[in-house]
Amino acid sequence: MPPPSAQRAAPASDATYTISALAHEFALTTRTIRFYEDQGMLAPERRGRLRVYRERERVRLKLILRGKRLGLSLFEIRELLDLYEVSRNERAQLAKFLEVLALRRARLVQQREDIDAVLAEIASVERDCRRRLRAEGGGRAAPVPLAERGR
Repeated sequence: MPPPSAQRAAPASDATYTISALAHEFALTTRTIRFYEDQGMLAPERRGRLRVYRERERVRLKLILRGKRLGLSLFEIRELLDLYEVSRNERAQLAKFLEVLALRRARLVQQREDIDAVLAEIASVERDCRRRLRAEGGGRAAPVPLAERGR
């Protein structure tokens, strides 16, 4: 069901949306949408104090949110959006997107390795602490934390 502000008889490219309709559709606050405007990522038309969003802005908002879900920075997202605007060529944008995704994947893999190393270190220290408590306290170990139960 289209938002109430969309013009039903008009082609999709002529559809307009209010900030409230977009906020509702994407489960955002209007303040968040205005923030993306302030960052130069969205540029609605203005009719007095009223913001009028067209399909272009709706698609850009959708892409911004997708980029955020992937963990991209606003700078990276803006760079991708601007690249498309300049060239009007999806090929350049897709090539850049693949580059950004590869960098993001590398960062995540490194973070996962770092987390695995820290978790192994924590497990080692916990084993050592429990061993030392058993040695000092006559065999009674410290309770196992809830987060460790069931592993």
